[in-house]
Amino acid sequence: MKKNVELKNATVQVNNGFDELKTILDHVTLDIYEGDFLTILGGNGAGKSTLFNVIAGTLMLTSGSISIMGEDVTHLPAEKRAKYLARVFQDPKMGTAPRMTVAENLLVAKYRGQRRGLVSRKIHAHRDEFQSLIEKIGNGIEKHLDTPTGLLSGGQRQALSLLMATIKRPELLLLDEHTAALDPKTSLSLMNLTDQFVTGDKLTALMITHHMEDALKYGNRLIVMKDGQIIQDLAADEKAEMTITDYYSIFE
Repeated sequence: MKKNVELKNATVQVNNGFDELKTILDHVTLDIYEGDFLTILGGNGAGKSTLFNVIAGTLMLTSGSISIMGEDVTHLPAEKRAKYLARVFQDPKMGTAPRMTVAENLLVAKYRGQRRGLVSRKIHAHRDEFQSLIEKIGNGIEKHLDTPTGLLSGGQRQALSLLMATIKRPELLLLDEHTAALDPKTSLSLMNLTDQFVTGDKLTALMITHHMEDALKYGNRLIVMKDGQIIQDLAADEKAEMTITDYYSIFE
């Protein structure tokens, strides 16, 4: 099976301000295969966001290595890794440009990673395609193709961020607690949409979640992190046998 991402002994140490080194990612070795949908659980400070940041290149490793699609990207900055990755953040405001319309945001996402010269945007050529895309979402956004994104609800903006992240198929989709800022009903509908996108298009995805129920329900692998280390890596069949009580016991 093809490996999309490979981390070997990935370690990050930071100075805690008292001239002491603190290890926030501790010799993590992880293989992510094509089509994997990994859910990641862990308490605050477990290393979940650090793991995402070292994969995305916004935080460099102190030691160890990381490859994406067979390329060693250990020393490559985030912009050089952008051709492989798409990320949806916790804050609905982070994934979209508020003054640009829904259609304009989608056009930018469609050409992500490509060189763009000073040519006219030709947005009209993509209108039908973008309209049919937003109709898949079904949360009212289908009436807002020409609306500035800043005027949308949080749930609509997150759904648009997800659409933008997947419009050009990424080698790895990073879902960084992307439902955490939403109310329970909106969160549920966004998770259903996420699962439809990831499993339907056989995307490779990592999802950080604080919801035990989501960790149980979604994905084919579950990673549990604690103190900067992976303490559990459960396959789909092992995950299926676990209850929420079992999950709580892992953290005790």
